[in-house]
Parts: sequence; structure tokens; C-alpha cells
Amino acid sequence: MVIKTLHDLLQEGVSGRGVLVRSDLNVPLGDDLAITDPGRINASVPTLKALSDAGAKVVVTAHLGRPKDGPDPNFSLAAVAKALAERLGGHVQLAGDVVGPDALARAEGLTGGDILVLENIRFDQRETSKDDAERLALAKQLVELVGDGGAFVCDGFGVVHRKQASVYDVATLLPHYAGTLVAAEVKVLEQLTCTTERPFTVVLGGSKVSDKLAVIENLATKADSLVIGGGMCFTFLASQGFSVGKSLLEEGMIDTCRKLLDTYGDVIHLPVDIVVADAFAADSPSQIVPSHRIPDDKMGLDIGPGSVERFTALLSNAKTIFWNGPMGVFEFPAFAAGTKGVAEAIIAATAKGAFSVVGGGDSAAAVRQLGLPEDGFSHISTGGGASLEFLEGKTLPGIDVLNSPPEANTRTR
Repeated sequence: MVIKTLHDLLQEGVSGRGVLVRSDLNVPLGDDLAITDPGRINASVPTLKALSDAGAKVVVTAHLGRPKDGPDPNFSLAAVAKALAERLGGHVQLAGDVVGPDALARAEGLTGGDILVLENIRFDQRETSKDDAERLALAKQLVELVGDGGAFVCDGFGVVHRKQASVYDVATLLPHYAGTLVAAEVKVLEQLTCTTERPFTVVLGGSKVSDKLAVIENLATKADSLVIGGGMCFTFLASQGFSVGKSLLEEGMIDTCRKLLDTYGDVIHLPVDIVVADAFAADSPSQIVPSHRIPDDKMGLDIGPGSVERFTALLSNAKTIFWNGPMGVFEFPAFAAGTKGVAEAIIAATAKGAFSVVGGGDSAAAVRQLGLPEDGFSHISTGGGASLEFLEGKTLPGIDVLNSPPEANTRTR
């Protein structure tokens, strides 16, 4: 079955109808609770604007962070609702609760074109419950907010790999559609996996090999080159018998990395030099050393210029590129050159016609923080974890349920 999209819903007509939208508004906040990277908010605007302009009564559900014990003002969506209003050029209401009295009253008072943001869905612990009945109970209350004739639009790609009430269960209760963002993400990832133009180069960074083991194993069989940087490179270097000093190391993964190099040694490429420092600090004095000669009292915080040059050569001829994970501690200017250099190499390859995908998460944040042009890449994903699980070949519950035929969605409301 082909997934219905926002376009299909708009063709059917939404004027005066309640539409529940699951957005991904999980943006980072500073110490003053100000938004530090509005990327996901910006990406959510097209779907919300299209529905509002078409006269729908829009109810938005989203999460922020991981509140543990119910409502927590540090995880309120207040700043997000304000930012949405600024971008949409109109008033956006924020309910004082998730599915409580204030949400119900505000939802009942909506008129065509209005947008209501519910408070952080994770303030209700049923959202992430492993108990199907608990999640379904919350989903039914969410559905009540859009009333008879309502519809559900899934536009939060960053959460489609989770079987949660506002992602999965609501889609079993309402006619369901993929929003602009989700439809675009799926199309891009299908292009990466099904119609990949070669040479295909994968760039993986981040801290832990264990977090990306499955995607390494899967893409190593498909890519022409697989570049490893970030904290995870040190476990690979250690598997070759090199000392990595005080660098991040997953000792339990050393044997796994050794086997990966034995099997895919012609595909996997490691840094040839490392920027090391005395401590994990922005002002820690640094030096560049060969990757096989990291001093015992130093820690690696970035890949060196020789590695950037080597990886740039691999990227320069690529026709398809997937990048997930920074090459170093890009948050510290002294250790951002590796990430910036590799990103610039991807931008250059894109300018020559390569299809490039930034796999969300820290990579997307790095692009914005380092002042790189977002339109220099073919696509910047909003869902790091979801992107990786898709590329691992896993089923994404939030996408899979959108494929379900209507007769499979008859759970009693």
C-alpha cells in the first residue's frame, strides 16, 4: 500500500476538520531555556502552515527532552510555541497540559486555521509505555481533541523509530497521512538504499562504535568507502594494537572492530593523524600527532589535517554521500576543524553533482553551529536515530503503521 501524504489529505479537504499533527520539536535549549538550534522547528513549519492555510483546526503534539516524573517547567514547549508563532506569522496557543481540562477546552474552541500546541507529550508517562493498553488509552484521549472526522498527520521523522502513543497508536485510530517532512525523509533514504549512484561514500563519527555497529555492518557491504572519525575511531585504532592514550575507548568493542577491519579493511578508512590535548576542555593546549602515536597522557579530540586531506580525496569523486556524526568535539573551536573540513568536502562534492545526506543529530547541529550553508547539502535529516535505523534495515513503527490499510485501523475508540 502506498502511504497517503499531506497532499492527499488537502485534496480530500480539511476546512473545519480537526487534524492531529505529530511534529518533532525536540530542539536544544540553553541554560536560560532559550532555543539554541531551531532547525527542527523550521522543518515543521511547512506542514503546519499548509494545514492552517487550508482551514484545518490543527492540534500539535510533540516532545522535548526526557522529563522523568511528569510535568517539568524545564521541558515545557512554551519557547517552542512562541518560535512557531513567529515563523507562522500568527498566534499559536499552548495548552497548559497534554490531554487534560485545558487542552480539551482549547481544542473545543478552535476555529478553522487555528493552531494549538499541546504541552510536552512526555509529561504523560503513557506516551512511552511498553504497555499497549496504556499507550492506547492516551492515544484515544488525543483523538478526542480533534473530534469526529479528524485525521492524523505524522510529521515527526525524528520519532518514527519509536512505538509511542502519539506516533504509532493514534495512527491506528484515525485516517493517517505522512506530512511534508516525513514524506521527504523517506524518499531520500529510499534513494540512499535502493537507487544509490556510485561511488558511495559513508562518513560516520560520534562517540561510540556500539551506537552505530549495525549501520557499519550494513553499509560496509554497500559503500565503496566508509570513513570513521569522532570518538569511535579510537576503538578501531586500539583494535590495531595502537595506544590511544586517554581518548574515548570502548574496550568491549575492540574485538568487534578488529573483525570489522579484517572483513572490510578495503572499505573502512581511519584517521592518519589526531588532534590531541591534555584534557577535555575548550582551552586545553593541543598538538597534532600520527594516529598510531597518541601519547599516553593525551586524549584525541579531533581528526588532524592529514586525515581531512585523505577523507576529502575519498569524497571528491563520490556520487552519493551519507554523513552521520562529527569528526571531533566541534563545540570547542580548537577541535572543530576536522568536522568543518569534512563537511566542506561534502559541500564541494555536492556542488559537482553528488547526492549528499546529512543524517541529523549532531551532524546537523554542527552544520549550523559552524556557519556552513545548509543548502550546500542535498538533504539534512531531522532524525539521526531514525535515519540510522532505516539504513540498518530495521522496521520503523511510525512509518510501518502509515502503510497499514484502513481495515487494520479499526481499534475501538
